[in-house]
Amino acid sequence: MEKVIMVACDLHDKTMALKIALDRSAPERMRVENTERGRASLLKNLRERAEAAGATRILLAYEASGLGYVLHDELQAAGIECVVLAPSKMQRSPQQRKRKHDDADASLILDVLRGHVLAGNSLPSVTVPSPQLRDDREITRGRMDLANKLSQAKTQIRCLLKRCGIARPARLSSSWTKAYAAWLKALSECDGTLSAGARTALASLLRQIEFFEEEMKVADQTLTTLAQQPRYAPVVRALRTLKGVGPLIALAYLTELGDLSRFKNRRQIGAYLGLVPSSSESGEASDRKGHITRQGPERVRALLCQAVWNRIRFDPQERIFYERLVARNPKHKKIAVVACMRRLGVRMRQEALRAIREAEPVSKVAA
Repeated sequence: MEKVIMVACDLHDKTMALKIALDRSAPERMRVENTERGRASLLKNLRERAEAAGATRILLAYEASGLGYVLHDELQAAGIECVVLAPSKMQRSPQQRKRKHDDADASLILDVLRGHVLAGNSLPSVTVPSPQLRDDREITRGRMDLANKLSQAKTQIRCLLKRCGIARPARLSSSWTKAYAAWLKALSECDGTLSAGARTALASLLRQIEFFEEEMKVADQTLTTLAQQPRYAPVVRALRTLKGVGPLIALAYLTELGDLSRFKNRRQIGAYLGLVPSSSESGEASDRKGHITRQGPERVRALLCQAVWNRIRFDPQERIFYERLVARNPKHKKIAVVACMRRLGVRMRQEALRAIREAEPVSKVAA
């Protein structure tokens, strides 16, 4: 039986709390700085341990966090196996959740590793995206972040006007038109309607909106360039044939989900998007369905919701499907919207995979 050195890492911005064990032996605690020098010393230490113990395999695991995959990439480049675990799938008791500290987290990760190595249990790991996919995600996420900031600034303006008792003039039929923007600009200047402090705040928010709109134009150009890349162009074209799906939604779907072939059926894609109902079944109790799980990429769910409302408005078939679901349960229209979102998510996967299959023979001939 091969000897395996298992390393459980509780990763933080500045430190790494480690528990290192060989097979069934008692673990050894270790703390290393999360710096380039600290990680290099850890690699050296693990190699020395493996050589001294005659271990043929080193397996390190840590939970996914906002620190990305720097540690994973460095370990893989050094020839050390690394697994990134999904925190949402780590089973913690109520007592463990109330008494959370580095040593306990490392012990939990080590228990999961031992269960995998010694008993063959599956690891609650995440799919680590390629460096190129991570880089593409930065573009789509940056564009979505700009849209959120723009929406937030507009909401702040509405709240400011509400606090000051200013209502939109009747001549302005809707908000955020050129005429509405001109009215707001006049309010921010010395027209006597608002006080000095309110005018200053309004002028600042208007400048922010102008800045975000300009940045969104630049981001849209970058998105267009990304959509024209050979790795995305045929798939994006296929997805855009679906009503309500634009370049941003198509690219965000592709970059957030990554390799679509890893999903075997529509149930898996719906579960990954967090658009399936939660269930509660135990013993003789029947299976009770609850709210959707909301697991997976929240950004994709938000974009799917926007796309679905456009489809309901402009696609007659989608509107018929939506209205049929609403007729079953008129008091819960959100259920119908979620069903449409799940349906669109599954349809996008099917169209993307079809486009990939059709593009493969062309790429092989070109090669």
